Amino acid sequence: MKPIKIRSLNYPAKILLAWKEAIGGNKEIRSFLLKSKYKELGVFCFALMNDKSSREWLLKNNYAHLLALIHGVEGKTDAWYWLKKNEFTTLFHMARGGDSWKESLDWLKEKDKILYGITLQMEKIKDEIDEKNNDPHKINP
Repeated sequence: MKPIKIRSLNYPAKILLAWKEAIGGNKEIRSFLLKSKYKELGVFCFALMNDKSSREWLLKNNYAHLLALIHGVEGKTDAWYWLKKNEFTTLFHMARGGDSWKESLDWLKEKDKILYGITLQMEKIKDEIDEKNNDPHKINP
């Protein structure tokens, strides 16, 4: 098995705040991210909304840790274990926090208010997706 390459995640606060807004649905900011050197954060927004090609792009472009974050927000425990094993402690807590784990939300609130806000935004989006998928009045393929 070929080892996975991982790109570093190190963003200025204003880019993290932009990412939070893009996750929340701000198309203008998402478009800005996609055209910037922070393209992965714009792609992440589509991947969070279950876009298969965006998820594949993250993996192919060495952002497996961002894809694991999304899988963790979706409650996939293998993603949590992978993040923890590979020492992505903050992403581990963001993943669990995005899946409504109070301990991780408390950890983030204490460690980094911006990442805490991003996590709350991901949790909200995930809950909206779950609500739509579980709506008995909609036909899901």
